[in-house]
Amino acid sequence: MELGDGTRCVHGGHPAAEPGTPLQPGMVMAAPYHLGGGDFYGRAGNPTWRALETAIGDLDGGRCVLLPSGMAAISTLLRSVLRHGDAVVLPSDGYYATRQLVADEFADLALDVREIPTPGPWPDGVFDGVRLVLLETPSNPGGDVCDIAELAERAHAAGALVAVDNTTATPLGQRPLELGADIVVASDTKALAGHSDLLMGHLSVRDDELAERFVRARTLSGSIPGPFETWLVHRSIGTLDLRLARQAENAAALVERLRGHPAVSGLRWPGAAGDPAHEAAKRQMRRWGGVFRFELADAAAVAEFLRRSRLVVAATSFGGLHSTVDRRAQWGDPVPEGFVRFSAGCEDTADLVADVLQALS
Repeated sequence: MELGDGTRCVHGGHPAAEPGTPLQPGMVMAAPYHLGGGDFYGRAGNPTWRALETAIGDLDGGRCVLLPSGMAAISTLLRSVLRHGDAVVLPSDGYYATRQLVADEFADLALDVREIPTPGPWPDGVFDGVRLVLLETPSNPGGDVCDIAELAERAHAAGALVAVDNTTATPLGQRPLELGADIVVASDTKALAGHSDLLMGHLSVRDDELAERFVRARTLSGSIPGPFETWLVHRSIGTLDLRLARQAENAAALVERLRGHPAVSGLRWPGAAGDPAHEAAKRQMRRWGGVFRFELADAAAVAEFLRRSRLVVAATSFGGLHSTVDRRAQWGDPVPEGFVRFSAGCEDTADLVADVLQALS
């Protein structure tokens, strides 16, 4: 029987029920283990990791390898796959730190870096000689979408691996492995953990050899998640379905009321029927999220909006319980000064809409 999203979130990674045992999987705090069994040292394995990896892997439709942050997942992916002189395709409009990592920390590899905006164009030959294609859809912060299945088919024909940053969509909103991608990478700091209180990331694949490569890289580099943070993420996944539903409801209501507002321009959300990305998103996404974007006149207008709001706060990251605004130009994204990424939280919809409208008045 195919279980629903909510059921899988609540039960994923939990042990079989036995009388007298805890309902929830416990946290294991250990550096060394008694030798002679499976685990032997905390850098190589932890039952708390495996419980969460089982839960996330089930949602992604593959085998999950947990990392301590989204950027740890990105760097583990790149270091495990790329070699000197390789060609790599990156989203020119995706998360800025990924491009910065490649430019700064991978300079000695003399990579052939090809930056393409998420919606394209994707010309003939763009994948020729490429080792890795990293897609980000919906893109952060622009919210643009690319066709994962089409691009994966073209990249595979050229001999490239395809990874998809699925942070914005989450595994409930999109399953890239089912669309032909080889690797899913995500920052679980965002909506998957969802409480703005920890860092976490993961890679998911269907190829066991690739998974073992990531596990080996994690073990040797020491890029390991803490058991307490891991346990907190697993606990938080139980409400992922509910949180995403409220966030999407709030985003839809805000987008509807902001459309045509005299202070707002550049309003984009893939879930809106008239959005340029909507048709492509509808073909591959299972549900919408709570992140959208718009522009105010300038940085001062954003500051005034935040000053007047009682519910919306300035914060980077997204996907948490609280509604937040991030003015992305301050981080170096090539966007106008008044460009904001709005992350709709879990407040009551009527309260949030009323607050945003009065703050813009």
